[in-house]
Amino acid sequence: MLNSGISNIKVFACNSNKTLANAIADKLGLKLGDCEVEKFSDGEISVKINETIRGADVFIIQSTSYPVNDNLMELLIMIDAMKRASAARITAVMPYYGYARQDRKARARDPISAKLVANILTSAGASRVLTMDLHCAQIQGFFDIPVDNLVGSPLLTDFYIKKFGDSLERDFVAVSPDLGSVTRVRKFAEKLNIPIAIIDKRRPKANVSEVMNIIGDVKGKRAVIVDDLVDTAGTLCNGAKAIIEGGGATEVYACATHGVLSGPAIERIEQSVIKELVLLDTIALPEKKKIPKITMVPVGPVFAEAIE
Repeated sequence: MLNSGISNIKVFACNSNKTLANAIADKLGLKLGDCEVEKFSDGEISVKINETIRGADVFIIQSTSYPVNDNLMELLIMIDAMKRASAARITAVMPYYGYARQDRKARARDPISAKLVANILTSAGASRVLTMDLHCAQIQGFFDIPVDNLVGSPLLTDFYIKKFGDSLERDFVAVSPDLGSVTRVRKFAEKLNIPIAIIDKRRPKANVSEVMNIIGDVKGKRAVIVDDLVDTAGTLCNGAKAIIEGGGATEVYACATHGVLSGPAIERIEQSVIKELVLLDTIALPEKKKIPKITMVPVGPVFAEAIE
């Protein structure tokens, strides 16, 4: 697969997702660049690049997932090291872009952290950013450098087509976990040629648990909840319960691009009515979080294609 266009490309990885970095490099027919990203005893990050990168087109693979601040600093210091070593172009490959949920002022005096991170990446010396399924597409406008926002949905739809085949159109309905995700879910449903439903959450008054209404028909159907990320899995698991108890669905599946899975997420998923949660491997899944209900789909080929 090695071709003239790729001869000047070098792929490096920080510590957040070495497995994905190796998969991308393999697909490109390259070896991962030789570098060391470690910590001093006080927690400061140390980066050493052990090969020449002068004039090279460099790609640094790093998801800014947990521990978010360590992973972000690793990426920034690596970009700075590359810039000072005269790389021709530096692309920050961030399969998962952290801080993306703080993308507007929801209350007075709120920060817009997604914009701040965009500024810092640019100041550090990134020439462009390659990411997947930003929490909202407008974040691309926070950057003064090019941003390629890849779409994870085709990998998820392909997974379901292979798994369920012809029964999809007969039995399935795609469900949006909230009103904000409807556009994403509609695209997913169109690809599978299935109807959509929406979970409408309302809190009647403060400290009263939210009531979930299902807009659309899920009765007697198998539902797939589609989201961009799963964090503590509270919304996801409550939504799945409402689809079965309130909507009368027979089974609930779920899929998302990013498995943040923090706090009680794994416990909630194990105890939930969800039959299977499909995630892309933009964030590495630690051994202790690998449970039978979670299926990982590789994104390496998509990123390799985009780099090439």
